[in-house]
Amino acid sequence: MSGGWRRSGARPGAGERERDGTWRIKPDYLGRVRDYEQRLAQAHPVAIETLSTVPIERQVGADGATWLDRQLTREMDQERAGHGFGRDVRQALVRRQQWLIEQGLMQRDGKDVLFRKDILDVLRQREVRQVGTQLEARIGRSFVDPIPGVRVDGIYRQTVDLASGRFALIEKSLEFTLVPWRPALERHIGRAVSGIPHGGGFDWTIGRGRAGPSL
Repeated sequence: MSGGWRRSGARPGAGERERDGTWRIKPDYLGRVRDYEQRLAQAHPVAIETLSTVPIERQVGADGATWLDRQLTREMDQERAGHGFGRDVRQALVRRQQWLIEQGLMQRDGKDVLFRKDILDVLRQREVRQVGTQLEARIGRSFVDPIPGVRVDGIYRQTVDLASGRFALIEKSLEFTLVPWRPALERHIGRAVSGIPHGGGFDWTIGRGRAGPSL
């Protein structure tokens, strides 16, 4: 076919082209299309990614580095629909931006809105400390912040879902800490783990010290 045009919906064996350029569709055309789409779905299944476990409405005033914050700090704006979920996100972004301005983490400069370079780290640390303090009474141990570059050792007890993402609760005899979770950790719940924080993440080892396998 010339001129850059493509035939819409045509499938091999779905019909026959007449001499005048028209197409004669076979009686089993819909069945063939259905089979074709099923083969495509099996070969290229849809991948679903969870962007946040916290609903959009709750992110507006949340103490934490939310999905909304990551959208606000992106260099390129993303086009969103003016209806449905796209409209809800646009409205939530405006409200979240105003909340951040009130918190002193963003500020207006004419028509522009500026934000602190470490805004996501500040929000994440604020939420982790707040939740850690709340958990102290239930766990019966003191909450401590992990120190960058200093190894964290303890028992991986559970996951904690925050606005900033999922965290692993690492427990020691007198204290506990909350650190960024990784999927590979989940099968080791209840076991001793060891990790070194760096750049917002962790290098994990199963078992204490450097003896165990790395994740």
